[in-house]
Amino acid sequence: MNVYRFPENPLITPKDVKPFHDHHEVIGVFNAGVAKYNGEFLLLLRVAERPISQDTQLVKAPVIDFSNGEGKLKVIELHKQDARFDFSDPRVIAYKDSARGVAYLTSISYIRIARSKDGRHFTIDDKPFIYPETKREAWGVEDPRVTQIGDTYYIQYSAVSAEGIGVGLISTKDFVTYERLGLMLHPENKDVAIFPEKINGKYYALHRPVPKGIGRPEIWIAESDNLLYWGNHQYLLGLSEEGWDNGRIGGGAVPFKTDKGWLEIYHAADRYDRYCLGALLLDLNDPTKILAKTEDPILEPQADYEKNGFFGNVVFTCGALLEGDKVIIYYGAADEAIAGAELSLNEMMEKLVYM
Repeated sequence: MNVYRFPENPLITPKDVKPFHDHHEVIGVFNAGVAKYNGEFLLLLRVAERPISQDTQLVKAPVIDFSNGEGKLKVIELHKQDARFDFSDPRVIAYKDSARGVAYLTSISYIRIARSKDGRHFTIDDKPFIYPETKREAWGVEDPRVTQIGDTYYIQYSAVSAEGIGVGLISTKDFVTYERLGLMLHPENKDVAIFPEKINGKYYALHRPVPKGIGRPEIWIAESDNLLYWGNHQYLLGLSEEGWDNGRIGGGAVPFKTDKGWLEIYHAADRYDRYCLGALLLDLNDPTKILAKTEDPILEPQADYEKNGFFGNVVFTCGALLEGDKVIIYYGAADEAIAGAELSLNEMMEKLVYM
């Protein structure tokens, strides 16, 4: 598969973004939702900020405290000698008692908009566009996808709290003001991508439950009459036993329509947490049916900025644009920066293996 990585890559890095919080540093700008609006390319960036610690033995965890009603940033300090916790993963502070899971995140994420006329050079808004505003978002909002239906843009995102990761939904017409529509899926779920039009009178969305007992993190599909309440959940795509997609998989970009079916660019990781992208073709009239998929990745970590970073060997997309035969993929590189690449739609379709 021929991949044209933008020579400007990485397009946006942490040093390009001024922290919103005092005494914090930006450690990641990645996994952006994508939209075209008023002739501009918009990236809805996931910005991750971490409290600055001068003590190497002290780990700080930021949360939004809603105990008094209005949310206020609170920083919790934990010492690395605290026997209750495992500090080995730079992203999370986990209980050593694995049954209790994650105790805190080491950063707080929110969504900020970057704007561009050419899709390569971006200016970044000074303030967040979407910031945690409810108890279900106390640990941050992450990984937005943007679906345009008519003149309305629906933003699906991970809403993170101590109770788990659910999926929030917001609508906007101008990327200035928005309406919160609540949680569309409860924890534990993420990687939601809503199709951009009704299919036989129903809305459809890909999603990825995360089973804690029986089952594995794999792709499902659901339907809705109104975008708010989702049901008739069906299993769509599972892991392979070996290869690049044997660890976890989930939806990536919002699916786009071709004359042969709905094309979905999805992500998968192997058991060593190496993340790549693949493509999936779904039936135009019944997207619960898989017609074909790529056997090998269409994009995998090869460039230095993809292999090395906050969490290396990762390419992860939340948004792509189709312009003629050109598929423009914006993706998170090593959980740290934003990069872009172009692929041929026709070449991608030729790589599909029909099932």
